[in-house]
Order: sequence, then C-alpha cells, then structure tokens
Amino acid sequence: MTPALASALTPALRLLDAETAHGLALRGLAAGLAGTDSAPDAPSLAVQALGLDFRNPIGLAAGFDKDAVAVLPLLRLGFGFVEAGTVTPRPQAGNPRPRLFRLAEDAAVINRMGFNNGGLDAYLGRLRALPRPLPGVLGANVGVNKEGADPERDYPALCRAVAPLADYVTINISSPNTPGLRDLQGEARLASILAAVAPPTLGKPVLVKLAPDLADDALGPLVEVCVAAGVAGLIISNTTIARPETLRGAARGEAGGLSGAPLFQRSTEVLRAVRRLAGGRLVLVGAGGVASGEQAYAKIRAGATLVQLYTGFAYGGPALVGRIKRELAGLLARDGFARVADAVGVDA
Repeated sequence: MTPALASALTPALRLLDAETAHGLALRGLAAGLAGTDSAPDAPSLAVQALGLDFRNPIGLAAGFDKDAVAVLPLLRLGFGFVEAGTVTPRPQAGNPRPRLFRLAEDAAVINRMGFNNGGLDAYLGRLRALPRPLPGVLGANVGVNKEGADPERDYPALCRAVAPLADYVTINISSPNTPGLRDLQGEARLASILAAVAPPTLGKPVLVKLAPDLADDALGPLVEVCVAAGVAGLIISNTTIARPETLRGAARGEAGGLSGAPLFQRSTEVLRAVRRLAGGRLVLVGAGGVASGEQAYAKIRAGATLVQLYTGFAYGGPALVGRIKRELAGLLARDGFARVADAVGVDA
C-alpha cells in the first residue's frame, strides 16, 4: 500500500469512535500497511538543529505513538523526526473512556487521554529493538504518573533512562489532562525540576513543551529559566483548554485539550513571542494546527526551526507528510530562501 492509498482509506476510520480508529491506524502503521514515501526531500528542507541533522523540518508530535510501537514505519512515511511518548515511569490506564473526541467541522480534536501508556520499561524495550541507524531523528517525550509523582525525582530518572536511546528528550509539563501538571510551568518549580535534570549532563539535547494558555508575562521568565538551565529548545505548544466561540462540533463542550485548526493562531502567537524573547538562544519547535505547507511555513517565519503535526496528520493521513514538504519547498523557493534556516523568524 502507498501513503496516498492509505490516506484515501482514512475517512473510513471515521465510522468508528475516535480512540478505536486511532488504535487501528496505529496497528496498521506498525505493520507497515501505510507504505513508504521514498521520494527524496528537496535540499532546501535539510535542517541542522540541536546538534542533529534533520532531512526535513516536519515531525510527528508526541501523543500519536505513545508507546513507540510504530517509530520506524512513521519515519518511513517521510517525517524528518518522530517524537514518541509521552511515557511515564509506571504503566497507567489514563482517564476513563470516552476521552477522545473529533470535531470534524472544525478540523479539531479534544482529548483527555491522561498519559495512557505501557510504562517506561516496555517503552525502552521498543527503543532498544529499533534498527539503527534510523531514517530520521527520534525524540522521547517524558511525563509523570497521575498518582505518586515526584517531578524532581521522576523527570531526571526518565531523562537518564531514555537519553541513550533517543536523539533528544522532551520534558512534558503542559498536558492539561494530568492534575497539577501545568502548575509545573511556574518559574520556581520549573527551575527546580531542571536543576534536578541537569540537561547539560545528559549528553542529548533537552526540550521543554509549554502550553499555549500561559499568560504573556509568564513567557519571559520561563525562557530565562530554560536558558539558564541549559535547555536546548522549546516546543510551542501543547493543546489548549480554551474554547473559541467559533467551534461548531457537537463535542466542543467536552473537557480536555483542544488541538487542530482552532489552535493555530494562538500557538503561533505564543511562538512568535517566545522567538522575540529567546532570540537565537533556544531552538523552537512549532506545533498546533499545522495541516499544510503554508501553515508549516508560517510557523517557521514566526520563529520555528522545526514543525510538528498531530491532528492534521490524523485527519489527512500518511500522504499529508509528502504534500506539506512539497508545498514548503515551493514556498521557500518562491520567497528566495535557499534553506529553511534562512526563513526562521523573519516575521517575529
């Protein structure tokens, strides 16, 4: 099967409830049923960031492959990088179902999954089993359990465990679906966690994933905390707890994090603000509402060196990856940019 054919079949999955459909899609991907995109990337898409070489700046965000069951097939679809997780120290079932809701009219999703995953040991086993070298960059996204968490203990232990098996590590302190997790984005608490992690000692770049709902005046202190601690970059952003009045989907009132098209504007505004605050001191990853080359390009112009998909990929299917890359390469050429790096932050 080719990515284009797999994408053509994607609408059939929408006859099922969202979580069942996601599980089936993930199993199909793990079995290689989505095919491979072997087309070479345009040279203009190559990116050097975080001390790593990315064949293109388009990545898959954490949350899609929580247990790292389909890393290699996903990379073979043409992603420049895949971020697996969020993984927690111990397995946990997550929140009660239903907990994943489509808002098809809004090209959006609401989830309150609650870090459901099989735990660190199983995750590490899958990472160890991956054939090396991989055809792209692998990120590991880590979080804490709902019960019995000690962030200053758990995040360092998680980072030390996954760092030897991943190209970079992301600390997730911004999911809205684990009680108290977003409180860790406070300046003092984040500084305490990062001091315990000690990013420069891990041997791999460490990123922090932030929420789009932070107050504008909170961004500057968080940027300075991350720079001082030796963090390499920030992912802007996670899902939002906001509910725009324009939402039309029947599930718009469900609790959880909203992702997809309605998140694009706010997440890009936060990205642009963080770019101004951080300058070139942090690598920024733009996430939130990307479903086209134009939107990926907007994130780059706002300050992102790398861009992540999730909801757009869930709706668009495997063929979306190649389409975004082709569109992005065309936009760079149209505006006279020889490479992605030349366009980063020009609109910040």
